[in-house]
Amino acid sequence: MESLEKIKKVISEIPDPEIPVITIQELGVLRNIFYHKNILKVIITPTYSGCPAMDRFQKDIIEKLELLKVKSYEIKMQFDPAWTTDWITEEAKLKLRDYGIAPPAQKTKDKKILLGNKQKIECPRCKTKETELVSQFGSTACKAMYRCTSCLEPFEYFKCL
Repeated sequence: MESLEKIKKVISEIPDPEIPVITIQELGVLRNIFYHKNILKVIITPTYSGCPAMDRFQKDIIEKLELLKVKSYEIKMQFDPAWTTDWITEEAKLKLRDYGIAPPAQKTKDKKILLGNKQKIECPRCKTKETELVSQFGSTACKAMYRCTSCLEPFEYFKCL
């Protein structure tokens, strides 16, 4: 059987199926991996209730554990505390931008948008903040569609949740 460190390394490198340039570790979905009474526990938190990627995360984790010959394991979904975009690593935010998705613009403690203040989201292509909201929802519920009024390119924005 592989060491806990090796298991953590392999599991943490699983890519997000919707955004393959970032891992479940960088996204903040992978919360913990540890042994309890000779059972490996893998704790994951969904990005939002009903996130379709969670089934894929679990299948990918099982596949990696089987490759590592881990016989006794449990994958547990942890809903409290709720996932937040604050858990996305700074490195992952740069990867999102390079991939063409604008990363969350601020921490979730900034509630100005709830008061009607419009967000100025930076275009991941030309870096201007001359952008406009096209739709509150993009390819997934956690992203919104924007359009740059400078370079005219559409792009997705990973909402602050």
